Amino acid sequence: MNIGDLVVRKSYGRDVTFKIIDINYTGNGVIYTIKGINLRVVADSPEEDLEVVKEENSTEREMALNRKVNMSIKKILSTRGTFNHLYRYTKVAADNTNKGLAFGRPGRILHIDGDSQYLEVCLKVYKQLSLDVVGKVIPEQEQPKQVVDLIKLVKPDIVVLTGHDAVAKDVRDYTDLSNYRNSKYFVESVSKIRDYEPAYDDLVIFAGACQSCYEAILDAGANYASSPSRVLIHCLDPVFICEKIAYANIEKVVSIQEALSTTITGTKGIGGLQTRGKYREGFPKSQYI
Repeated sequence: MNIGDLVVRKSYGRDVTFKIIDINYTGNGVIYTIKGINLRVVADSPEEDLEVVKEENSTEREMALNRKVNMSIKKILSTRGTFNHLYRYTKVAADNTNKGLAFGRPGRILHIDGDSQYLEVCLKVYKQLSLDVVGKVIPEQEQPKQVVDLIKLVKPDIVVLTGHDAVAKDVRDYTDLSNYRNSKYFVESVSKIRDYEPAYDDLVIFAGACQSCYEAILDAGANYASSPSRVLIHCLDPVFICEKIAYANIEKVVSIQEALSTTITGTKGIGGLQTRGKYREGFPKSQYI
């Protein structure tokens, strides 16, 4: 097996497709580091547990996830109005005598990701959903050192901190951050952001990845976090959360259930707090745009 090969794990019922990203030769044999294709997880696996698969042979779970992603995107776009320009949103209503004269601005997003491939996928969907986003690839352990400076530079309304994570196998204490691959970095990053901007509605934070320590991230000050049931989350879950907040009117407090309604992994993978929307309506629209 080589770096870049697609594999599944026999011991997990071949349920998730991974890509080999590193190979380590030990006294006990070869250990492969593998990364989920759609799910934000990195794991180590012995050679004998892996089976190479062809790119076109997606698992049943992968195909179901892809169908759900497409349905979520269609649902979001169908429930919006019409767009005449990026960041200029016109509501369509039968009783709107000034139809076409209103405009609006959704919240701006700073998405910091520990994985360049996941970020690339997210940026494509952000674009599909007409969201204003700045994406930066920063390893999880470096995020606490750089996040506040980036916020000062970008001036976002919403910050996403994600990448990879995992909880150690057969742990008993799920609140101990030492049992997680990267949760401590997400917690530290969120704490630093809240020292800079303590108001939950002024700066909205999503943080976490697969199996992250949900309670600790929320306690640090995040509006939304993963993973309540320590499950694997989809790489696009942060995007769908951001869309709900970015396009909800600032007069509206978005319910948790509504925010989670278009996510892929739902309440097992994502949770959070009531949060005010970031969409601001304007009137009248400039005649020069």
